[in-house]
Amino acid sequence: MKVEPNGDISEGPEAANTCTQQDTDGEETDCSDTEDSEDWREPLSQSEAQSEHMDMSCENFQTSENNSHKLNGCDVCGKQFGNKAHLKRHRRSHTGDKPFGCDLCGKQFRFKCHLKPHMMTHTGEKPFNCDVCGQTFTRKSSLLTHSRVHTLEKPFGCDLCGKRFGNKAHLKIHTRIHTGEKPFGCDICGQKFSDKANLSSHMRIHTGEKPFGCDLCGKRFRIRCRLKSHIRIHTGEKHFGCDVCGKRFSTRAHLKSHTSNHTGEKPFGCDVCGKRFSTRAHLKRHMRIHTGEKPYLLSCPQCCLCASSSL
Repeated sequence: MKVEPNGDISEGPEAANTCTQQDTDGEETDCSDTEDSEDWREPLSQSEAQSEHMDMSCENFQTSENNSHKLNGCDVCGKQFGNKAHLKRHRRSHTGDKPFGCDLCGKQFRFKCHLKPHMMTHTGEKPFNCDVCGQTFTRKSSLLTHSRVHTLEKPFGCDLCGKRFGNKAHLKIHTRIHTGEKPFGCDICGQKFSDKANLSSHMRIHTGEKPFGCDLCGKRFRIRCRLKSHIRIHTGEKHFGCDVCGKRFSTRAHLKSHTSNHTGEKPFGCDVCGKRFSTRAHLKRHMRIHTGEKPYLLSCPQCCLCASSSL
């Protein structure tokens, strides 16, 4: 059985290690047990740039820290650069200018070095592969980030809560939990999200798209981590164990729901009567008492219950 590895897209922030998305039933889906996704990508750090030979692909790019003479300053943020070419490229972060375009799909990029790996999404070329699991990538820096899944290295820490992450993009998305920032909005229903990957997954609720399918039973899913959790039904894997009673679960979300039996925690409350529940699904079922909704009631002329009620 083979599960398709995450796609490799060239620009924008990566999906967070710990993403919480809602499925079509309103139930939260914890994707924190999935591999790092590459749905979008930040500009490379200095070390990553060097690992990709950015000095060649980005027109002898150097970070401002490497220049002893910083004579050119940005009028917007004041950052200093060693030459006008570097300042010109920096200004695109303020203007949004993306002068480099893909001839095949029209996608635009701020830097030429971002266009080159993007072209590999059309050719399918992924020259960098992981020695541990065999997953392949279009960039060496993406491979470096992925390798932390195996080494468990988490060099980036949150200054507010101390939680640590394998790459800077995931930390940036995480900090929005503290700030409440949700810069990505759905054009259809207006719901807001803290990162672009969750918005993309949400849009599939409106389109009905389910691009991730199980090779064993054919069932399809809107988000990749739901497929990964589903596959454990076939394999019997239960990675997540309860520290109190030892019971094991196939997903972190199911474990979290179970632990409320021990703690008595009921975080989901009814806005009508105030009754509280340990899971969102239980609250949703309870709400039908107030709304009168009966989604599973069928009128069956052959049913003995229906027949007896007519006597």
